[in-house]
Amino acid sequence: MVAGCVARYAARLHSAAGFRHHVASPLGAWLLLALAGPASSGADREALTDVLGCDVAVAAAAAADLLADPHPLVASPAAVWTAAGFPGTDQFRRWLAGLPAAVSTGELPSAAGLDAWARDHTFGLIDTFPLDADRGALVLATALATKVSWELPFELAPAGALGPASPWARELGRVLRTPSVPGARGHAQFIAVTPDAGDVIVHVAAAAGGLLVVSVGAVPEVPAARVIGVAHDIAHRRAVGAPVERRELLGLPLGDGPLWRLQEVTAPADGCTAVLPAWSASSRHDLTDPALGFQAAVRGLVPGAETFDARQAAMARYSRLGFEAAAVTAAMVRVAARIPARHRVAELRFGHPYAVVAVATDPAADRERPRSGASPWHGLPVFSAWVTEPDDAVGGDAADQPPAGAPL
Repeated sequence: MVAGCVARYAARLHSAAGFRHHVASPLGAWLLLALAGPASSGADREALTDVLGCDVAVAAAAAADLLADPHPLVASPAAVWTAAGFPGTDQFRRWLAGLPAAVSTGELPSAAGLDAWARDHTFGLIDTFPLDADRGALVLATALATKVSWELPFELAPAGALGPASPWARELGRVLRTPSVPGARGHAQFIAVTPDAGDVIVHVAAAAGGLLVVSVGAVPEVPAARVIGVAHDIAHRRAVGAPVERRELLGLPLGDGPLWRLQEVTAPADGCTAVLPAWSASSRHDLTDPALGFQAAVRGLVPGAETFDARQAAMARYSRLGFEAAAVTAAMVRVAARIPARHRVAELRFGHPYAVVAVATDPAADRERPRSGASPWHGLPVFSAWVTEPDDAVGGDAADQPPAGAPL
């Protein structure tokens, strides 16, 4: 269930990134929204249900399960920090108390402390927290990180192996080729048949310990969003052992095509090999677009909050020997949106008929402990009234005030 929800969210996040060269962690953002979701209500809760792809309570429970039982190859901490003096509403405090035990909470660290948190929880791959939280009142963050080695490293090949139609073949010197060992452990490559992108090429690299990195290529005419969706589907199927429909090589024409070169050989060989470039990416994503859900999540935590920020810093590196990737996702409510400590005040409005009583006092008397020799006027009602016809207030200078010491 979560995989489908995250794939759906990935479409939003990658679309917002603009399909330039980038890396992102849709799961990191989805986890943060799932943790924040239970504090929402009304229209914001409906918006989050749509963004998360499932009921808010279901997403929160799934996030709690993921954090409580982390993958051995994926670091996945989460934290909620509040600035000193930030009280929050009763609803916020209930939400905070109900967070999964795996979520760390406490007072908002300094900028240096937040940078250290990012480094410490991403194997040093992200060295700067994605938000400037100096004016933050409330900050939520998730981190995801992995550093793995392939079960069997790639071999190297000249970049020309990418084919004459590839612009990279002219820009690069060497690329990665799947090991020439027959039945090479940790690598799988094939042509898949998909309803959304037609025939696509697939390479699956397995990391020692249980992580798959799936590469999927389609012809250039297929929109990037569609290819990303297909890649999510194929990766999920490979991970859970579900079938992926494959194209038989016997039915394809020999020669060069946009995605492969097909030839006949006499020596025994595997059906497919794969050639792909090494790559790396470092990206920063603005997550404040309402379509990404953070605006609704923040309003659930701090009702009425409009001054907020949400960002993700992500990086990845795919090489001959392995794969490493990390992302820190953070959302923040700024000081301007803090809820101040609540003090009850009242404006008493005499807006309809009311009574007035004038009472005499003895200035020499102690009102808390009256003395026996006090004036008999002390405490005596002198005038009383029932006001039903008020006048306009006028004047305001000293001439309008009674002289000091004047009798009541």
